[in-house]
Amino acid sequence: MANVSVYNMEGKEVGSMELNDAVFGVEVNEHLVHLAVVAQLANKRQGTQKAKTRSEVSGGGRKPWRQKGTGHARQGSTRSPQWKGGGVVFAPVPRDYTITLNKKEKRAALKSALTSRVQGGKFIVVDELKFDEIKTKKFQNVMDNLKVNKALVVLADNDQNAVLSARNIADVKTTQVNTMNVYDILKYSTVVATKAAVATIEEVYA
Repeated sequence: MANVSVYNMEGKEVGSMELNDAVFGVEVNEHLVHLAVVAQLANKRQGTQKAKTRSEVSGGGRKPWRQKGTGHARQGSTRSPQWKGGGVVFAPVPRDYTITLNKKEKRAALKSALTSRVQGGKFIVVDELKFDEIKTKKFQNVMDNLKVNKALVVLADNDQNAVLSARNIADVKTTQVNTMNVYDILKYSTVVATKAAVATIEEVYA
């Protein structure tokens, strides 16, 4: 089992903690991690783009002029793509970009992402993150004490004082165990988790 130090909000080491290898010590599957990131980004796409083809644009039912003898190029409709106000060639239509991963793949990708952070020394455990008031400066002081710049902070519960204190810090995002995802783990250079959050992660994913 991997052993990591536990810090307090002042950045001082107050103990150590063993991480469950079933979650934080798996073989990293880069292909699955890639699929999970692609799926998450694809599933965010709305796919509502739409333009009209020549068959959908109203009007243009008769030839604008006779076929021969006018000096103009022959035209069959004023709604052809070459006309202003005409239809679009190969127009985009609404579509579904959803990519589906099964439950085992999602769990394996998440474990791989967490393991890569532990192996890279970018997984920090704090004993707790408790704030008696909503104060961005106090949360920033904690990040400075831990010597962390760009961090994903994993909380065990929806502590509004902590969440709202971190909300206005550009490179910090708070999340809970049930909303944690592979993309965020990889996007932020360091994962900071409370001891309670680590216990919940191991309970859910081990």
